[in-house]
Amino acid sequence: MKSEYQRRRLLKIIAGGILSIMGGLFSATNNLAKSKQTRKNMKTNETSILSKINLPETGPWPTEDPFLFCVHHNDDYPAAKDDLSPNILLSGRNLGNDFSNKDGWSMYHGQKIPGFPRHPHRGFETLTVVSKGFIDHADSLGASARYGDGDAQWLTAGDGINHSEMFPLFSQNGNNKLDFFQIWLNLPSYNKRVEPNFEMYWEDEIPKISSNLNGNKNVLVEIITGDYLDFSSPIAPKNSWASDKKNDVAVWIIRLDRNGKFAIPDTKSGAKRNLYVLKGSNMEIDGQNISGGSMVSLDSSKNTVIKNLGRKTKILMLQGVPINEPVVKYGPFVMNTRSEIEQAFYDYNRTEFGGWKWGNSDPVHGTEPEKFAKLISGKIIKPRK
Repeated sequence: MKSEYQRRRLLKIIAGGILSIMGGLFSATNNLAKSKQTRKNMKTNETSILSKINLPETGPWPTEDPFLFCVHHNDDYPAAKDDLSPNILLSGRNLGNDFSNKDGWSMYHGQKIPGFPRHPHRGFETLTVVSKGFIDHADSLGASARYGDGDAQWLTAGDGINHSEMFPLFSQNGNNKLDFFQIWLNLPSYNKRVEPNFEMYWEDEIPKISSNLNGNKNVLVEIITGDYLDFSSPIAPKNSWASDKKNDVAVWIIRLDRNGKFAIPDTKSGAKRNLYVLKGSNMEIDGQNISGGSMVSLDSSKNTVIKNLGRKTKILMLQGVPINEPVVKYGPFVMNTRSEIEQAFYDYNRTEFGGWKWGNSDPVHGTEPEKFAKLISGKIIKPRK
């Protein structure tokens, strides 16, 4: 009976918001297929631009191998209550599956505090980069963290992990802004069943490139992973595709003031390179005007020059050499074959990937906005003051 209940519970998770996200992912994949056809019809000898497509209004963005998924959360939450929840009536929202963006924010799968309560993953990594606001992490291996305001968390789900990602609200006197990217990076077949792990990259550990290098101006670039000139990012987790330099994985956030300019150097690695231009932006890339809400695929063997023609904005860059293996996805599991997906379900029903030792499915870590991480090893780390 217990295993049947667990199976029903997992299917409920998948059939809810996770599949609503994946539905958007399949739509995004269709858009990406169209963009690949467009590339064949564009001249590429004078520009690094291969193709451009419009990003979906909501939900995940299209990605290319080795990336699986990318979403931009940009919520303007209201003032908070003492319990870190929104100080406003939640009527009119489909609590438990609220992606409505009503009044500029969503509860997602949260019932009281917004976020994503307990859910499983296997076979890939999540990279969460927070520009503004806080995220509380808890997992089935007893680890936990509170991070945000410039920090990044890199989680290797590997053989399987349950975790929650909740968004505590702290300001009781004004709005609570939450702005972050979550990116899913695939694992190669030989690492899909490695031990789960996560690493924290605090804001002061992430290199920032200022505006006075290489002809750039009015720009600040955060190098989450990958190298630029003499700047090296923090070391990627040991089992990640990004840990091998020849795979040329780069995740950069390029922040441009008005009239800002930035040159992305070429690479000979054969990496796929995509830029995500946020809604409301007005950019020029290699002399072509690019409107906001666009994904621009680039030839990474050529230099690319970006100019900001509008208000202050940011661009996300994802780059990497493809893994070039079959990808079979079902909800929170990403493997190489259907039988491996079935095995993931079997293993989750049997072990719950370590179970859940927290008192509820959506834990938060106290009422003070103090950053910390308790790693899977038990070691507690905090950012430097």
